[in-house]
Amino acid sequence: MTDTGAERLRRLFATVRSEHRAALLPFLTAGIPDIDSSVSMFEAMAAAGADGFEIGIPYADPLMDGPVIAEAAERALAGGMTVARAFEIADRVTTSTGKPVLLMTYTNPVMHYGAAEFAADAAAAGAAGLIIADLPVEEAAPFLAATRDAGIGMALFAAPTTTDTRIAAIADADPSFVYAVATLGVTGERAEGSGALAGLADRIRATSDVPIVAGVGISTPGQAASAAAQADGVIVGSALVRRALEAGSGDVAADALRSAVSDLRAAMERGT
Repeated sequence: MTDTGAERLRRLFATVRSEHRAALLPFLTAGIPDIDSSVSMFEAMAAAGADGFEIGIPYADPLMDGPVIAEAAERALAGGMTVARAFEIADRVTTSTGKPVLLMTYTNPVMHYGAAEFAADAAAAGAAGLIIADLPVEEAAPFLAATRDAGIGMALFAAPTTTDTRIAAIADADPSFVYAVATLGVTGERAEGSGALAGLADRIRATSDVPIVAGVGISTPGQAASAAAQADGVIVGSALVRRALEAGSGDVAADALRSAVSDLRAAMERGT
């Protein structure tokens, strides 16, 4: 019997905890630098040591995303990327790499598609889980139900400004993991980390043993290593998306991403 996406996620987090490390989960917008070469970007990152991926489904009003990922979404949409094509990319990446894929989107596209239908089609495409960037815990119940029915996982967000009461409500909702916002603000590269992740992770762990995945503002190998000391998973996005956008071709982009992910993986293993 084939494992469900939720089971693959649980196994990933159990594995990295047993190995006393964090999973490296690079983010890339589906369809950049172009649709045809999009899958090869993820294959290159898998070869460099990625444990799984966050695949962004382009959206015209990406409220959480800074200028780099917003530009990537704009380019991908102009190039013909759709939700259906993003599902196809997720399917191909899952089949090719064997790594868990998390699909990232916003509430509006999921509601327009239908939460149950979206979750079912994501599962059929091999996705292990879903991240809805602008979904508050108070509105999450129907989306959590849809993902559970489809057998895939789902994240809920917590930030350094999240109260302990709200963290408890997030834990009670029983997400597959908590997406811990490492730096306040939209996504993007930062010269230095905020230092707020450790306190947030401590407060989450005081409430629940739910896996913690850190993201937002984690750009450099040193920042990834610091986040890995606090979390079960680390997402790096804008720094990788920028490299893909700056590349003149799919081959150049794949080489740039392979090198960047290799550096991130090495730093996380060293802890420096």
